[in-house]
Amino acid sequence: MSKNLTKRNEDYSKWYNELVIKADLAENSGVRGCMVIKPYGFAIWEKIQAELDRMFKETGHQNAYFPLFIPKSYFSKEASHVDGFAKECAVVTHYRLKNDKDGKIIVDEDAKLEEELIVRPTSETIIWDTYRKWVQSYRDLPLLINQWANVVRWEMRTRLFLRTAEFLWQEGHTAHATEQEALIEAEKMQGVYADFAENFMAMPVIKGVKTESERFAGALETYAIEALMQDGKALQAGTSHFLGQNFAKAFDVKFTSKEGKQEYVWATSWGVSTRLMGALVMTHSDDKGLVLPPKLAPIQVVIVPIYKGEEQLNLISEKVQPIIDKLRAKGISVKFDNRDTHKPGWKFAEYELKGVPLRIAIGPRDIENDTVELARRDTLTKEIVQQEDLVSIIEKLLAEIQESLFTKALAYRDSHITEVANFDEFKEVLETKGGFILAYWDGTAETEEKIKELTKATIRCIPNDTKNESGSCVFSGKPASVKVLFAKAY
Repeated sequence: MSKNLTKRNEDYSKWYNELVIKADLAENSGVRGCMVIKPYGFAIWEKIQAELDRMFKETGHQNAYFPLFIPKSYFSKEASHVDGFAKECAVVTHYRLKNDKDGKIIVDEDAKLEEELIVRPTSETIIWDTYRKWVQSYRDLPLLINQWANVVRWEMRTRLFLRTAEFLWQEGHTAHATEQEALIEAEKMQGVYADFAENFMAMPVIKGVKTESERFAGALETYAIEALMQDGKALQAGTSHFLGQNFAKAFDVKFTSKEGKQEYVWATSWGVSTRLMGALVMTHSDDKGLVLPPKLAPIQVVIVPIYKGEEQLNLISEKVQPIIDKLRAKGISVKFDNRDTHKPGWKFAEYELKGVPLRIAIGPRDIENDTVELARRDTLTKEIVQQEDLVSIIEKLLAEIQESLFTKALAYRDSHITEVANFDEFKEVLETKGGFILAYWDGTAETEEKIKELTKATIRCIPNDTKNESGSCVFSGKPASVKVLFAKAY
């Protein structure tokens, strides 16, 4: 099969785009800036969704669904929120089409909406308008709701999974009786995202808070998880926001406290999107194709028969069936590829490209010897193993691959956190090495903006474990009390 990829070190961006398409994850659609997620890509997203959904429910959240359309007037109720999204909003103005005199379809000018509708870029406004009806008393709190949905943000420069005009995500929206409860919730969800990224995606992340200029529109605090891709660029992999009482006041969401007083609720929102698919591809994959962590791989084990004629295939199929049954009984997903339309070599390359963690090859000689050839996708190593030991070996190897991918990504990430003392060092590291740069910042938006303007590097976060120390700002030389992480980012 001719599916050779561009090498990562030649053109990382091109490598990524080719891989997403050739591995059958997604493709561009007839709608500019929007993607079609193909079955193999969607199977990975379903696994991401299932694990996160379980984690949300274990932390007390419930799923609901809110409208795709938001009346324009709702946006004007929270000023900083509308400022943050105004340039990305798709607006519905009419509700009917008609044929003109030449038989062409046109918008019916008489079918203008009384009030324009915004296609949701995020759902805070429609949800807080709803919460006003749901919250009356302290007994109604906390309100812990999550929504799985699509959103539209009118992006001009798009890239499959990483930035598209429409994407899939989940958005949590919670209401609390006290500020402290809301802060605990926002931090807890940052922890849930970090746990998922590290234990399922095998992707190490740094937990931290965003600077004021990088915060979500309308938030008082944004908690983020930041990951590092193999090209040395950072990727924001999830955010959780403490919204204070901004939305409660804008939409008049009050409750009667235990003491009988009327008070505004405290709010959070949090979300991750199909951008995680891009993160998964870029964290582990290589020049041969995808490398998927076993916990998120749609197919964990593929079995490829090597045979001549139907008789040999029948013999192999008979031998393989008990192995498949035992693996499935252990919850391991297996595919037996007995198609006669492609040769084994083609299949090997195909499953390598698709990142299947383990591949079993079995032929007539293996039947005689009670063996199989077992190949690992992450290390590209092969070994001959006895069929009777196969299931326990596979169980052990899948756990080992999951751990090994995380360890490798962590080693790369940790070797790309560089502490610098001055701006010349800062620029040199950025150009020659990339990755995260740890440096003192004077806390001003002016310095932050100037660094971004000169280097395209932004403050990714102020790490949660940062200690207050005194030093000099990497750019201005002014006194600084906090070290932050800078990087170029997606």
